[in-house]
Amino acid sequence: FRPIFYSCNALEMFLPQKDDEKKKADKERREGITRVEDWAKEEIPEALQKDVTINAQEVKCGDPDCAPIDTLVAIIFASGGRGMMGLPMEAREVKKDDIVHSFPTMDVLKAWHSGEEAEWPPPDADDAIDDETPAEDFKLPDLRFEINQKVQCRIGPDPVTGWASGIVIQLWYKESTWPPNSWAPYKILLDDGRSIFAPGDVDQIIRKDINFP
Repeated sequence: FRPIFYSCNALEMFLPQKDDEKKKADKERREGITRVEDWAKEEIPEALQKDVTINAQEVKCGDPDCAPIDTLVAIIFASGGRGMMGLPMEAREVKKDDIVHSFPTMDVLKAWHSGEEAEWPPPDADDAIDDETPAEDFKLPDLRFEINQKVQCRIGPDPVTGWASGIVIQLWYKESTWPPNSWAPYKILLDDGRSIFAPGDVDQIIRKDINFP
């Protein structure tokens, strides 16, 4: 008989208290993300709401001077126009005033709704984008899709018809106005010629093109 030894850390994984704490934290995170998405949707003018999809997610910030976890909110219109805003806090910590204070202007929302590009937040001359750590210097997670792979992207609120086919043209895409050291997993060239980004690597946003093996 050979005894099996467990470290204290291994044993802690099986303690009910640790499991309960993790479940509680996961529940608070999910509820926080739902609130953020609901509040963001409320800030979209009623005339534009039927064409918009809001996706919120938490990301770990690689900059030691920023919050350990940021909440990113992607605003995606059926036209393909889209943008992102960042909040330097966990989703459960976000208040409605944080959304209102950071939300894009009406002109920016109208531009995205029309499929046009518009920067948000406005570029800050004090931002040293060139000094940021490049994506390749971070230990970023593996992605499901590769460059030149055919995919379908969610571009509209309808879960059946709100998809468009395209091809992945860049991994870990970034725009200059996004929060420091934050990236979108993919940049995609759609079949209709539009170029968009996918704010998350999940099937609700980007999936394998069902028309290709």
